Amino acid sequence: MGQCYGKTNPTNENDGTTTIVATGNPNQTPLRPSTPRNGAVRVPSVKNTPARSSNPSPWPSPYPHGVSASPLPGGVSPSPARASTPRRFFRRPFPPPSPAKHIAASLAKRLGGAKPKEGPIPEHGGMEPEQQQQQSLDKSFGYSKNFGAKYELGKEVGRGHFGHTCSARVKKGEFKDQPVAVKIISKAKMTTAISIEDVRREVKILKALSGHKHLVKYYDACEDANNVYIVMELCEGGELLDKILARGGRYTEEDAKAIVVQILSVVSFCHLQGVVHRDLKPENFLFTSRDDDADMKLIDFGLSDFIRPDERLNDIVGSAYYVAPEVLHRSYSLEADIWSIGVISYILLCGSRPFWARTESGIFRAVLRSDPNFDDLPWPSVTPEAKDFVKRLLNKDYRKRMTAVQALTHPWLRDDSRPIPLDILVYKLVKAYLHATPFKRAALKALARHATDAMREMRIPDILNTMESLAYRKMHFDEFCAAAISTYQLEALEGWDQIASTAFEHFEREGNRVISIEELARELNVGPSAYSFIKDWIRNSDGKLSLLGYTKFLHGVTLRSSNTRHH
Repeated sequence: MGQCYGKTNPTNENDGTTTIVATGNPNQTPLRPSTPRNGAVRVPSVKNTPARSSNPSPWPSPYPHGVSASPLPGGVSPSPARASTPRRFFRRPFPPPSPAKHIAASLAKRLGGAKPKEGPIPEHGGMEPEQQQQQSLDKSFGYSKNFGAKYELGKEVGRGHFGHTCSARVKKGEFKDQPVAVKIISKAKMTTAISIEDVRREVKILKALSGHKHLVKYYDACEDANNVYIVMELCEGGELLDKILARGGRYTEEDAKAIVVQILSVVSFCHLQGVVHRDLKPENFLFTSRDDDADMKLIDFGLSDFIRPDERLNDIVGSAYYVAPEVLHRSYSLEADIWSIGVISYILLCGSRPFWARTESGIFRAVLRSDPNFDDLPWPSVTPEAKDFVKRLLNKDYRKRMTAVQALTHPWLRDDSRPIPLDILVYKLVKAYLHATPFKRAALKALARHATDAMREMRIPDILNTMESLAYRKMHFDEFCAAAISTYQLEALEGWDQIASTAFEHFEREGNRVISIEELARELNVGPSAYSFIKDWIRNSDGKLSLLGYTKFLHGVTLRSSNTRHH
């Protein structure tokens, strides 16, 4: 695991919002601040309320011991603070960055700022290595070359690190005279092959995701010798952040629900298409107009990436206040977006950030160690359902978080008239179930028989109906329920102990059997080094799984003591 570099991107000197991007691999997503696609100038963020520190935390970290909690190395400049904060003390020192390989060279390579190696001056008037590299880059994207003939540029509406955004008018074609937004990216700033690939990927993602009601529309991509032009829908209603501030820092619960439903709807669509956004925040949601009932659109896919269902990403990207704990631990997937939605929901309901500090390192510390404050005003007047909703999104164990689809079915947002989209998590769980051993299937079936309340909350029958057209073989309802259950998410519920105990009683009657340590290790896909650890899961009296062993076996707990990583 490499060190993390934070890069500040304040739009003005009073703006405490920062975007951080880092990577330990030069072939991963770029190290750069995000650029508002609408070009709107950021306004100061919501009021700053420090998160509540608690040790030990009721949300234990799911990561192996020894992983550095601080992703920021020495020497990185913190972001400017917007206001002072009361002095806060932690009961134990915050661990230093991990002694991993330094990645300054990787960062410089990505940004095109690497110094040439020392050596003799090139003869025959030769160019510096960096100049040679830049001149050899292929900056031809294959996009349309007639931008000027198709569009008439208007005024600039925003400027970022890699380009600027202008309003424009379509000159001809089916969209003639329609106003659009054009993001202009300078080819001169594409100084590495990685930065060129970033632009290709952004356009590819915008094309792949077209068609959702709450997603900014993509129209066209053009290029000339100097720039790449990405033509998109023009949203003139302003940022969600502007609306929050205009309302005095918070929404009513009913108005917050309408916003969160739109966010979850578009994010669930992105996740189903295999795209993780990685920079969800109020600045990246725009309203189509100034009308009160205007639709909201998700923008800014500059940090987004395609991801396979079982893939884990490791580059640190996003905006500091909204970054998930597992991102800082360099092992994350779609659940990182859900954490960001939890932060947005918290802000909507109370007008404060759940995790705040004067520096990036302080923000990261709060994200990793502190618990959100649900005691101070206005939380006592917020409904229990709303608080439970936010808590289940801000669970530091990503495996226990709700998915976007599950969040849409939470009691706080539930609307039986609203169709339920297909949940990518169900696909992953069913796939794992189909490849599971008979013993593991028996354990899951026993659990499913005694988790009906949780299944009703997750609206599994609706999801089953959605999947019917995708089925390649028939599954009985009880078998599908067993396949679609996430043990980690059930474990996050208050009634987990009773659910597990009752399920184990059924497993004792119909599924439990004598099992050796060697066979249990094979079931868990671990080696002999784990024998000493898992032997406690088997009862000495009859050689069968104990209640402890059953619950551990259900969710395939990572065996840290075995030094074996498995998924």
